[in-house]
Amino acid sequence: MKILIIENEVYLAQSIATKLSELGHVCEMCTSTRDAIKSNNYDVVLLSTNINGQDFNPVIETFKKSIIILMVSYISNDTVSKPLSAGAKDYILKPFMIEELIRKINHYQDYEKLKKRNIAYDRYLTHNFSSISTEHNFENIELPLFISSTYQKHADSFAFEYAKKKNLPLHFITLSDSKAMSEIESITENSLIYIIDLQIFKKAERKALYALLENKKAILSSSDKIEDDEFSIIEMKSENNIFDQGEILPIEEYVKFIVLNYQHKFPDTELSKKLGISRKSLWEKRKKYDIVKKK
Repeated sequence: MKILIIENEVYLAQSIATKLSELGHVCEMCTSTRDAIKSNNYDVVLLSTNINGQDFNPVIETFKKSIIILMVSYISNDTVSKPLSAGAKDYILKPFMIEELIRKINHYQDYEKLKKRNIAYDRYLTHNFSSISTEHNFENIELPLFISSTYQKHADSFAFEYAKKKNLPLHFITLSDSKAMSEIESITENSLIYIIDLQIFKKAERKALYALLENKKAILSSSDKIEDDEFSIIEMKSENNIFDQGEILPIEEYVKFIVLNYQHKFPDTELSKKLGISRKSLWEKRKKYDIVKKK
């Protein structure tokens, strides 16, 4: 990592830099905030709040994309609270062990990676579920909830959206995993468990599963019809189920599927070209299948 050390006690700055360099990091030092903001290409900024007469806000603003850790001799509103509110990540009290500093740096590096990964996953799921139009009143949902759908993506979309609406951490579990039951048992009541592949469980196995789910928040999905009437059940039907079952479709069914699911993404000229038919044939297909193109 490339680390900037902003410290007016030169001996201390050199000591920190030497120890970090021995661990493979590239360190640069400066003694004032004015010199520090001349460049912003650093992974980590170690900012001493003991430099008298310095305004730390320009530094924090300049390095807002970096991990800023305050080095403080005492805790006060000016040395800790205000800089943290402005965007610094954490603080460490002088004198400190270099191992503790590294621990903090690694923690925030991992946090930033997870945050970026979470944003990427969220964007991917939003894109992946964009073709599914589901409108549910999540306020009236009773858990555990069972979803019967031959198209897995419908159940997935519902579960992820429910977790997001309720601001709950989500645990995804497939019952095809041999460790599924032990994992379910270990999950706390404050999380949402999304369980798929219920159809592979026999009656006795389901009974044991339901016992584990007592007092826990869970959504379960099955590609088969669910007969357990004691629980809340939602049945989701979709034109997509023909693909989800891995079947080879007749040409007419394939054309119907493509028109239904992609007519809002492509103009008629391009859609008919992709299907290898004329625009007139496309219009005739819509009439035949009673498909209305939404504007």
